Amino acid sequence: MLLGILLLPVCLGTAQALWMVLFASAAMNRVWLPLLAGAVCWVVIFLLLPKPMWVYVFGHELTHAVWTWIFGGRVKRFQAASHGGQVIITKTNFIIALAPYFFPLYAVLLVAVFFIGDLFWQWRRGYLAWFHLLLGAAYAFHVTLTWEILKTRQTDITSQGRLFSGVIIFLGNAMVLVIAIPLLTGQSLFHALNVWFNCNRTIVERVLNML
Repeated sequence: MLLGILLLPVCLGTAQALWMVLFASAAMNRVWLPLLAGAVCWVVIFLLLPKPMWVYVFGHELTHAVWTWIFGGRVKRFQAASHGGQVIITKTNFIIALAPYFFPLYAVLLVAVFFIGDLFWQWRRGYLAWFHLLLGAAYAFHVTLTWEILKTRQTDITSQGRLFSGVIIFLGNAMVLVIAIPLLTGQSLFHALNVWFNCNRTIVERVLNML
């Protein structure tokens, strides 16, 4: 809880940086129009049709597994169904526990597939708009289903503490966008990270001056 409280100023700085990055990319209609169209398409499907919980749960548990492998652990058991899932792993930490709530696995997989396709078959020439459309839908899938699952009691959240979990989930989602938006719109990633650093430095300095 103490760490979560200490990270609250970083949340403010990150939110400010994300707004500035979004504002700087607002003129990139060739990117934003298909992205938003894809997101709207998914939201309509989400509201009108049965929710594909098995697909979400599978991605949720697979994200736990992926981050376990990244940290050098092993997956001993994997189970996913529409009513819930379980993954038994040999190593855990707060990133492994909370990664499904901020790491948009299906969007990342889509980016990886498109990158490989563009590398070998130059998909960028004819399918870039479709890529942005599907990416918008994939990210909207992540946001809506994560919001839906957070309405229920999640052991991932309770094990880390609600305040700390909320802070990490917010920071994780915001940082994904701070990094992804410049890459998608052709802006400088270094500039975006510099904006994030400066915003947080200013917020932290203000807090320290108040104390």
